[in-house]
Amino acid sequence: MDPTKVKIPPMKDLNIDNITENTITINSQGDDPRLTYLMERLVTHLHNFARETRLSTKEWMTALNFLVKVGQITTDVRHEYILLSDILGLSLLVDAIDHPKLPGTTEGSVLGPFHTHEAEEISSGSGMSSDPQGEPCIVVCTVKDPAGNPIEGVKVDIWETDSTGHYDVQHADRTGPDGRCIMKSDKNGEFWFKAIVPVPYPIPHDGPVGQLLKLLKRHPWRPAHMHFMFEKEGWDHLITALYLRGDPYETSDAVFGVKNSLIVEFVPAPADIAAKYGVPEGTKYLKHDFVLVSDKETEKLRDDNALKAMQQLGRKVKLLNHLPVPDVD
Repeated sequence: MDPTKVKIPPMKDLNIDNITENTITINSQGDDPRLTYLMERLVTHLHNFARETRLSTKEWMTALNFLVKVGQITTDVRHEYILLSDILGLSLLVDAIDHPKLPGTTEGSVLGPFHTHEAEEISSGSGMSSDPQGEPCIVVCTVKDPAGNPIEGVKVDIWETDSTGHYDVQHADRTGPDGRCIMKSDKNGEFWFKAIVPVPYPIPHDGPVGQLLKLLKRHPWRPAHMHFMFEKEGWDHLITALYLRGDPYETSDAVFGVKNSLIVEFVPAPADIAAKYGVPEGTKYLKHDFVLVSDKETEKLRDDNALKAMQQLGRKVKLLNHLPVPDVD
């Protein structure tokens, strides 16, 4: 880049008072208005954070080294950056912004660091766990639209830990996926499967995120839950989870995922249910109805929320690809 052909401020004699303005200006030469806006807000908040906290060089270096360690421990099956985002509440915040829900539809929750793309598709009524120590259960679900109409052909990813509170990928001697599966909803929007009753477990805390939790005097535990992810063209992508009522960590989830509408109870299957699904009477049983929102409904709600939020902040913006950018026209 020839600096004589680019309109930028003189990059010298920068100090506390003018570094932010100059950084924003030089970052504003690109062709992507959304990237320019993201960088402008990022630099503004980062610099203000440093000013407000009077950030020391030692603290700055500690933070950079912490991020290096987060990257070093991350693998294909352990995403420490997702874990960091989770414990900072950022994961839930981004999901709530990007996937707003209409009243009466299923709320989202955090993805977590242990979803994989190697789960096998199973038919309705099959089992997804081979753990002999887990308490057997059956989970019977429907997928519907807000009007109560069934949605056929929804791809549903489901995953949970084993009875020791570990996901399959956390076992070094694993031979393949376990405690996870993919299903498709039928013409009635139904799918059901056999699994084990979820148990509470700690998020991985042997790495830098765990060290941070310890410094903050926070526990690493998550309440017992089962993950679900729903995908079908024309419908908003839903990542959620169901949490067991009465779990000791129900109100202090380390990654802030619990919502009242997602708390459920497993009950002993009565004789008629047990006979219908071919399990012993008294087997733990959960029935749950999921309600999806269409892409168009979500798009409109997200646009409305974005414009309202920007107006409250006193910002003049327009939407580009349904994302706010400054309105400079």
